[in-house]
Amino acid sequence: MTTDTVTGSDYGNLVRTHLTRVEQHNAAALDDVAELVLAAVQADGTILTAGAGHSLAAVAETFYRAGGLACVRPIYHPELLPMHGAISSTAAERRTGLANEVLRDAGLAPHDVLFVFSTSGVNPYPVELAIEAADAGCPVVAVTSVTASASAPRRAGTTLAEVATVVLDNLVPPGDSTYPADAPVTAAVSTLATTFLWNLLMVRLVDKAADQGVDLPLWRSANVEGGDAANADLLRRYQNRIPQLG
Repeated sequence: MTTDTVTGSDYGNLVRTHLTRVEQHNAAALDDVAELVLAAVQADGTILTAGAGHSLAAVAETFYRAGGLACVRPIYHPELLPMHGAISSTAAERRTGLANEVLRDAGLAPHDVLFVFSTSGVNPYPVELAIEAADAGCPVVAVTSVTASASAPRRAGTTLAEVATVVLDNLVPPGDSTYPADAPVTAAVSTLATTFLWNLLMVRLVDKAADQGVDLPLWRSANVEGGDAANADLLRRYQNRIPQLG
């Protein structure tokens, strides 16, 4: 067996073990979040999703995705994306007041749900998003790492986990890297763990909706027969409230 084969196997086992821990640790919280989201769908509310930096990968996973909820509105500002400027994206996440700017036109209401993706969960942008939503009576789901937050500088005076309604913990270690296990320098696990949590939520939501006879507004792939027609109905339903669908 070659060294590369052993290395790949070790990393694969590490990821599988981590995702198993994430699933087990969050079982009860995922049930609670699925109930919140299902209630929002039944009330014709909107699921808002937000993040900064690489957490925007999670926001992209929630929006206009085959099999995903059509009532998702991404909360976003170009300055937060590293590909629009790596240094400036870090500065934007640490800037007080940006959360108020991006939420200004969102019209948060108690029958909506805001998801904030932030593994560190300590910068002003994600924390202020959660605080403003809570002040508007909107439930907040934090998708974060409690351990990483505990070891990071409290730039906002508190953490995302401390101000959220429900916490989904991706169990990411401080620094995010996972390999090699004894002195990690690469293989960040936050994107994998966060996407896994979102999909665990989606399967719970589908099961709960089926049990209660609720018809979920789910996107179809545009590359399967009938997908465009099915999506056209959803676009007509949600385009006025979700400008990013335009």
